[in-house]
Amino acid sequence: MESKASPRTIGLIGAIAIGIGGMVGGGIFAVLGEAISFAGGATPLAFALAGLIALLTAYSYAKLSVRFQNRGGTVFFIDQAFQHNLLSGGLNLFLWLSYLVTIALYAKAFSSYAATFFDTPSTYLTHFLVSGAILLPMMINLISSSFVSRSETIIVVIKLLLLLLIMTVGTATIDTERLSPQHWQPAMEIFIAGMVIFVAFEGFELIANAAEEIKHPAKNLPRAFYLSVGGVLLLYIGIAAIVVGSVPQQQLIAAQDYALAIAAEPSLGQTGFQLVAIAAVLATLSAINATLYGNARLGYLIAREGELPKALDHEQRHIPINGILTIAIISLVLANSIDLTEIAILGSAGFLLIFSVVNISAFRLRAEIGANGITPIIAAIASTLALLVLLLQTAKNNPLALAIFFGFVLSAFGFEWLYGRSVRGHWFHRSY
Repeated sequence: MESKASPRTIGLIGAIAIGIGGMVGGGIFAVLGEAISFAGGATPLAFALAGLIALLTAYSYAKLSVRFQNRGGTVFFIDQAFQHNLLSGGLNLFLWLSYLVTIALYAKAFSSYAATFFDTPSTYLTHFLVSGAILLPMMINLISSSFVSRSETIIVVIKLLLLLLIMTVGTATIDTERLSPQHWQPAMEIFIAGMVIFVAFEGFELIANAAEEIKHPAKNLPRAFYLSVGGVLLLYIGIAAIVVGSVPQQQLIAAQDYALAIAAEPSLGQTGFQLVAIAAVLATLSAINATLYGNARLGYLIAREGELPKALDHEQRHIPINGILTIAIISLVLANSIDLTEIAILGSAGFLLIFSVVNISAFRLRAEIGANGITPIIAAIASTLALLVLLLQTAKNNPLALAIFFGFVLSAFGFEWLYGRSVRGHWFHRSY
């Protein structure tokens, strides 16, 4: 419910910035090459498919956020719909784990772009850069949470300006023939590409966590969700079209991990390459910064309610020290042991699962939140089918990624079941 204690200091522009900042983090830099390898010339269409599911899900988030203005966000919505049982508890832990995967994804992308500034990248350098991308934001979060907020705003502006610059100057170098259907992969591959890169749209749900602080929430919350997702969708489609249309596909696939930087060369030369690489380094660092900040507080929230060990229910100077350290350690292990494709699949599958449940939650609560019954159920079906197709394709092509995904699911629900029985001994009502 709406908190009277929370001052409403965030306007519509600020709310939209939260959503855009959450989405345009490291995702577009990390997964663009993956999309091209799957979809070829149809990469813009792959982003459109993923964005359509995000837009449908934004309707559920908008309705739920207006009715339940609570910093618990996704966690609170699932609890309201499923009454604090094993399902909701396990999914809440799974959400916490999924944010760890996105940190690992951004760290991988940081390493790929940062390595382009070195003449002879090595395995040791890769691990050093991956680890540094997590340890630096960890130290920033431990020192000052206000610095996280200030630095995030500046970096969001820089990366958006650079992406818009690429779109503006890149239009002159597009060869539309490269975007023609003869360069498209089969329809199923295009759909798979959209689902693999779905993690690039993860982040708009963070608007829900700030609902208590947003002015005129009944009006501004829906606008913030729709405008942020819609704007990012158009940005991604434009970027994908320019990248695929400006550079031969073979060259993009060869430089898959830093495809966006390669795409800046036809119009801006080596300077363009370096500008994009710098933007990617800043964007991925800021994304790790923000995700670490938010997930540490999510962990604190659910630890306070007894779903994670009490050690995570600990703050100094309003900073969840133990939560930040725990997240950093697990993320370091993931980023240094799993490859980029597996992390992208794991992240996308994780958020498709979470969003499926949020859409079902909106459908179950449709009378209370004033939602129509059609949009949430369409969104739930679309996200669930997308998840199933992604998992089936992954089972054929990357069984290790599938095993890791189900390992995460079993870990979340297994921990919730064991911890609930042995420590709490009962289900309970959350306060948030």
